Amino acid sequence: MTRAERRKAFWERNRKSGGYLLRKKIGKVLYSLGRAILVFGLCFLILQPLIQKVALSLMSDSDLYDRSVVLIPRHFSTQAFENAWRQFRGSNPTPWYTFWDSFKLSVAVGLFQTLSCTLVGYGFARFKFPLKKFFFGCVILMLIVPPSTIITPLYLYFQNFDIFGIIGAIRGDGKGLNMLGSATPYLMMCATCAGYKAGLYIYMMRQHFRNEPKELEEAAYVDGCGRLRTFFQILLPGARPMMVSCFLFAFVWNWSDQVYMKVFFPTYKWSLVSTKLLGAASTFDGENIAKYGASYHTPEATLNQLNAAAVLIALAPLLIIYVVAQKSFVESISQSGIKG
Repeated sequence: MTRAERRKAFWERNRKSGGYLLRKKIGKVLYSLGRAILVFGLCFLILQPLIQKVALSLMSDSDLYDRSVVLIPRHFSTQAFENAWRQFRGSNPTPWYTFWDSFKLSVAVGLFQTLSCTLVGYGFARFKFPLKKFFFGCVILMLIVPPSTIITPLYLYFQNFDIFGIIGAIRGDGKGLNMLGSATPYLMMCATCAGYKAGLYIYMMRQHFRNEPKELEEAAYVDGCGRLRTFFQILLPGARPMMVSCFLFAFVWNWSDQVYMKVFFPTYKWSLVSTKLLGAASTFDGENIAKYGASYHTPEATLNQLNAAAVLIALAPLLIIYVVAQKSFVESISQSGIKG
């Protein structure tokens, strides 16, 4: 059937239906158009800040102070990236050491939080124990209470860390250990499900294990498997996509965290990307003052450009990790959406 014949047949069927087919087709077109506009608007709102930072960081000095240049630079320059990359070095020989320190800490935090929250989430999903609802309410409370409310208690606690006065008694001076300036206290919190956003990971793993059929465990028990063997050999392989999602969330939030880093690294002893990102513009301004004199002030537009370039450099490893792990991440999100 040719196109003209199909068109003629459509109008014939539309005439017989009293115009119903035409109204239906127009409705579908309008719905598709509205959906496309909505999706485009949402994508633009999400990507617009990133597009602005990319455009700003690639501008030359002449474009930076030209009001007619908005997004597309007339003269491209990578000087902002070079200046920002230099600020990540700090006291290290090269900026790569800063990224390596941050990568090691973020991976350790992600692994500790994923493993501990997986075990706790499985316990909430499958076991019955006293005060279960109360403890799960505490998990939900971890999602509601902002971390800034516990910053001061955490600082004071790890500044004088002690367990029932045992450490002070052993030392003989009644004082605990000052654990600030190292990764040990934060890793301890992550290993005990008290790290940043741990309540969210526990909830995610709980929901996953609740949706797993109990017949799998019952069949494993009949075959002679115990609780731990059933968990590690039967349930854990199926939870791998959700564990990858928890790890990615923990890695990303720790990589860009500026709250807990101020508590556990008050002297910036570690050259973490998050701390260097905070001081990139001020450090660059200090270099210019030392070079040109105390009366010199770096223009604000230049400092904004430096911050934009520093953000993009810090964002690059996260994009690489997402590209590598996107299959498991998307799979876990789709499974959680299907199973409710």
